[in-house]
Amino acid sequence: MSAAGFNAQNGTGQPYANGPSQNPIGVQQLPGVNYGMTHQPAYNPMQAKAPAPTAPGLYPSGSYQHIPPASSYLPGQAPTSYPAPLSQPQLTRPPPGGPVSHIPPQSASSSPSPGPRLPPAQGTPPPPAVSSSGHYSNFQQQQQQQQPSVTPQWQYNLAPPPTGPSPSINTPPRGPVPNHVSTPGPYSPALSPSMSHNAMQPPRTGAPPTSLQGYNQPGTAPLPMNPAASHQYHPSRAPYGPPPAGPPPTGPPPSMKPTAPATGPLMSNATPAPPKAAAQCGEAACSSLPPTEPDFQEGNIEFPVTAMVGGCVPPSSNGPNHVDNKLAGPPQSGPPGRHLGHYPSLPPGYQHPSAPHGTPPSLQPGLARAAQPYTQAPQPYQQPPPGLGPAHLSPSLATMSLQSSTPETLRVVNLLQERNLLPAGQVTAPTPCLPQDLQKINCNPEVFRCTLTSIPQNQSLLNKAKLPLGLLLHPFKDLSQLPVVTSSTIVRCRSCRTYINPFVSFPDQRRWKCNLCYRVNDVPEEFMYNPVSRSYGEPHKRPEVQNATIEFIAPSEYMLRPPQPAVYLFVLDVSHNAVETGYLKVFCQSVLDNINALPGDSRTKIGFITFDSTIHFYNLQEGLSQPQMLIVSDIEDIFLPTPDSLLVNLNESKELVQDLLKSLPTLFEKTMETQSVLGSALQAAFKLLLPTGGRMSVFQTQLPNLGVGALQSREDPNQRASAKDIQHLSPATDFYKKLALDCSGQQVAVDLFLLSSQYCDLASLGCISRYSAGSVYYFPSYHHQHNPAQVERFQKDLKRYLTRKIGFEAVMRIRCTKGLSIHTFHGNFFVRSTDLLSLPNVNPDAGFAVQMSIEENLDDMQVVSFQAALLYTSSKGERRIRVHTLCLPVVHSLSDIFAGADVQAISGLLACMAVDRSVTASLSDARDAMTNAAIDSLTSYRQSVLTIQQPGLLAPSCLRLFPLYILALLKQKAFRTGTSTRLDDRVFSMCQLKYQPLVYAMLMMHPALYRVDDLTDEGALSVNDRTIPQPRVLQLSGEKLSMEGAFLMDAGTVMYLLVRRNCNPVFLSQVLGVPNYAAVPDNLYLLPELDTAESQRTRAFVGWLRDQRPFFPTLHVIREESQLKVSFMQNMIEDRTESALSYYEFLLHLQKQISN
Repeated sequence: MSAAGFNAQNGTGQPYANGPSQNPIGVQQLPGVNYGMTHQPAYNPMQAKAPAPTAPGLYPSGSYQHIPPASSYLPGQAPTSYPAPLSQPQLTRPPPGGPVSHIPPQSASSSPSPGPRLPPAQGTPPPPAVSSSGHYSNFQQQQQQQQPSVTPQWQYNLAPPPTGPSPSINTPPRGPVPNHVSTPGPYSPALSPSMSHNAMQPPRTGAPPTSLQGYNQPGTAPLPMNPAASHQYHPSRAPYGPPPAGPPPTGPPPSMKPTAPATGPLMSNATPAPPKAAAQCGEAACSSLPPTEPDFQEGNIEFPVTAMVGGCVPPSSNGPNHVDNKLAGPPQSGPPGRHLGHYPSLPPGYQHPSAPHGTPPSLQPGLARAAQPYTQAPQPYQQPPPGLGPAHLSPSLATMSLQSSTPETLRVVNLLQERNLLPAGQVTAPTPCLPQDLQKINCNPEVFRCTLTSIPQNQSLLNKAKLPLGLLLHPFKDLSQLPVVTSSTIVRCRSCRTYINPFVSFPDQRRWKCNLCYRVNDVPEEFMYNPVSRSYGEPHKRPEVQNATIEFIAPSEYMLRPPQPAVYLFVLDVSHNAVETGYLKVFCQSVLDNINALPGDSRTKIGFITFDSTIHFYNLQEGLSQPQMLIVSDIEDIFLPTPDSLLVNLNESKELVQDLLKSLPTLFEKTMETQSVLGSALQAAFKLLLPTGGRMSVFQTQLPNLGVGALQSREDPNQRASAKDIQHLSPATDFYKKLALDCSGQQVAVDLFLLSSQYCDLASLGCISRYSAGSVYYFPSYHHQHNPAQVERFQKDLKRYLTRKIGFEAVMRIRCTKGLSIHTFHGNFFVRSTDLLSLPNVNPDAGFAVQMSIEENLDDMQVVSFQAALLYTSSKGERRIRVHTLCLPVVHSLSDIFAGADVQAISGLLACMAVDRSVTASLSDARDAMTNAAIDSLTSYRQSVLTIQQPGLLAPSCLRLFPLYILALLKQKAFRTGTSTRLDDRVFSMCQLKYQPLVYAMLMMHPALYRVDDLTDEGALSVNDRTIPQPRVLQLSGEKLSMEGAFLMDAGTVMYLLVRRNCNPVFLSQVLGVPNYAAVPDNLYLLPELDTAESQRTRAFVGWLRDQRPFFPTLHVIREESQLKVSFMQNMIEDRTESALSYYEFLLHLQKQISN
């Protein structure tokens, strides 16, 4: 494969060269098609609901009164059970090492078993009293204070109500319009305290206590697969697949009967249906200036429709919702002859990707059957033996591997009894229940991940599950294996513009069916040649159909202007406060060290602006003997003194640039200017980058206090620990947001480095990066002498920032199978249309999230697909398209939905939603909403999935960590109350939750704790000839911190190594290089390099953890007396504090709410 030009590097090396010279076939584009669809209001977990009265004393409104802790913890003693609340007997744990026990239901005639039993849920006493400044205030009081119009609930899978005029579409839709299907009626919270549920079924004799609806019990026969297709091709028949058989309609849309309004109580907070995403089968609008992902032919480009910002797309106003008043029935098999003459979606030769070399033939039956699917010349197409393809799967697809027993993901877990829920290592993403050949080629979950790996067939089923549906993306992630294709014809669907991918089907040799809109397209002649095998007539073996992630080098029609060069402009604060921090010297030295590693080519440009109370430009034109400083003091009407010599070619003026970097630290060392004109400096930088676009890197050390964009301190230090709602989470001015939108329109992204020990109003300043697709870096209390750990982190992060891969003038579009729609985005971007994100810069450390809803029934589909396409200009000036495609099964039972729940993805999406809720409503609303999300999902599971009820707080195994993650979020810096938290720290934490990829955000939410004083090589990994120990992940509870140990906490951006007072002397001497505990330094942030096995193991483990993320976490070695011990203990999520419940108390609270 390598000989054929298969590029396995991240966008470098030789791309594919096409085979025989062919005339490229133009791809005809059909105008947008909107699926005009009646839509069911989605489940809203933050709906105002009347909670059950709380027991007296559960959440008192008075001042906090000390209550003895629930557990009498003794250091070094391994507890054998959860501590019981006051006046409740201890709950025994299952015997260690034994199987997990499930309490069978007790019949009326059975005698009670000896020993303590878990009392019924209704009899569970309340947890100890907690002050009103805690996480859960009195629900009765909240209900009285809230107005009826305020709904502290999320619109989980529905767009927010319109806030302005609805966008108009200039071009009416033409072309094929798929069938219109009405969705079931809305979920009404008035029917029950939580949700409707299936009738209780009496247990069969001998049935296990954990029988689940929707799963075949042992001994039952699975549902039959679809009948095999005929082997003879009939040209008169259309291929099999989810629209009904027949050619695509070409006339006007079919008429649609009006549907009667739903009966029953009306929802007081009904929300209009979300807008139809033009991404699915239509044309999205985009700006006329920046290059867009081209959905055009022969130069006809998309024209702007509307612009939305902040990740929330206003829906169009379509009037009141109309819903059918009865549920759609199960999918029918249709007439007996429906499938005759139709092809399976993928013949065996199309399904199976290339097997690894050395795979025995017995493991490759599909490959053996499809050794010669075509001859070299076109021949009459004969259908190979039938095989399973994405659109030819049985309706029981999601239970295909679950027919003999209940899956592990649905094993019932009583959270009040099972304590050790954390896996020994990392929590892995669930695998979608797809055929093995599709699983192998599905998208990497680190790149593309869905909260539900089994998609409900309609919105009603999704509402009943009470789980959010959304996607989490890491689209520009650094990849070790990335196929790159060069082609003059990029094959895309003529209707919805989907890129050809592994999940399309080939009805015959010359046609392929889109897996998003199901249109049948012709295979271009050029695509018939396979550059890997150098053979003709095998389109299913091309790399585009064998890889779920692929990158194309785009031809010229994907450009609206020549690709821009790499342009880097640095805007530096040089006020007295900035000079005092000492950051300028570190910055200049880092740029000098990495100037030759800046991504770019011979066209790369660079420039510098400094500012205090005035603005300083630097003439770096080639031929000068030294840089010239040009000072502009008129900050009200900013202008560029010499526009042509301020941004210079790096290769031509490298010596002048180096001279400037060497002289800058000393140039301002005597300055006494204390004012900061950041706003004017940003305006000047924008004017400088206006002709080309590029990256603006801003370094700021104080609150801007002069000129446009000046800010005043809004933080009251006395209110940092207040339990009331936190104020000033939204920006104080719209100056920075408006400037960011101007930057985005001209392909300029702004990255903000904030280095300060004082309040800088990050809520306002952060807008400059959020809306221009930039990044925010925050270094609190930065000082070159007093905080060496922050200096080290700044050096490492800056090096990564300067040298990492970068994409310019990018746009990203997310498409999904018809019937699904996208309505809310999370991340740093500008929403140019309903589905098109403008990203002036894209970097490999940026993550995104989207919320989705189901607008049409998916009854006729066995799988759905999602595709993210990122069009960007590389630093070498190449226009490239990176495409990721994800395929997931469609299921029709609640148990299947819960079995495929991804608890980390759900928690990550809820965190993004909670950040938005905190800013638009209040922090208390967001906190209540996260708690309600856990209550609602566990209630749905208990009422609608479990057929035999048991006492306790029950959860499926796949969601066993959900309450723990919710509690972790409530105690996270972004959402915690009752603990002193600086406002900038809180806002930055919110930014990280919205912007970071999921794998990094999870460490911020739930840090990993390891014991490291007894590391061994048992079970160690071998990475690059290094042995990496693998200690077990411990619970975040004080009972795990034995006095004889040393414990490493990995909290994402920071690591703590806690040395206990009676720590093993061998660890102290062999790892820390000190004779005893008292000799451990106070501010130790580097592990000494000692020539001992213990030191090598510890440093290898810490280094391995650091290598798994793009940023550099600082390490703090702390003792019992250290000030940072407080920060360490705040991350012990399972312990109780004065203002927050312990994990066990939180579980009791959830159980009480579910029981009510």
